[in-house]
Amino acid sequence: MQVHLSLSSLSNGRWHEYLIRFALGGAVTVLTGVLGSVWGASVGGLFLALPAIFCASATLIERHEIRRKRDAGVKGIRRGREAAALDAAGATLGSIAMIGFAVTFLAMSPYGAIVAFAGASVLWIIVAISAWHLRWALKRWQRRS
Repeated sequence: MQVHLSLSSLSNGRWHEYLIRFALGGAVTVLTGVLGSVWGASVGGLFLALPAIFCASATLIERHEIRRKRDAGVKGIRRGREAAALDAAGATLGSIAMIGFAVTFLAMSPYGAIVAFAGASVLWIIVAISAWHLRWALKRWQRRS
């Protein structure tokens, strides 16, 4: 499976669903800022690993899949849950990569912000791609067993 960008799913959404995503994403961002103000940047930074949009996207993805299947004449509840679970798996892999980014940035920060950002970005890409390939390798291995 090759990862690619598809903007076609934007046409499946309704304006109020995008408003929900925007509001929940903003709320998570504000909450992260408040946590950082109260308990320090280290604690607030931990919550940045949570994709701000995930809160809304998981339920919206499920609804979209159910709606598409319903339009095709089937219930689609199982497909909706599977689509939301796949989104959650992607968010988990992204969060693992973000934790690697944060640790690397912290470790490299004595060398300057630009060097730390570049090094952390490279590690983030390596971890994200490796986690994606590891996930697919484990799925293939489980199918054989």
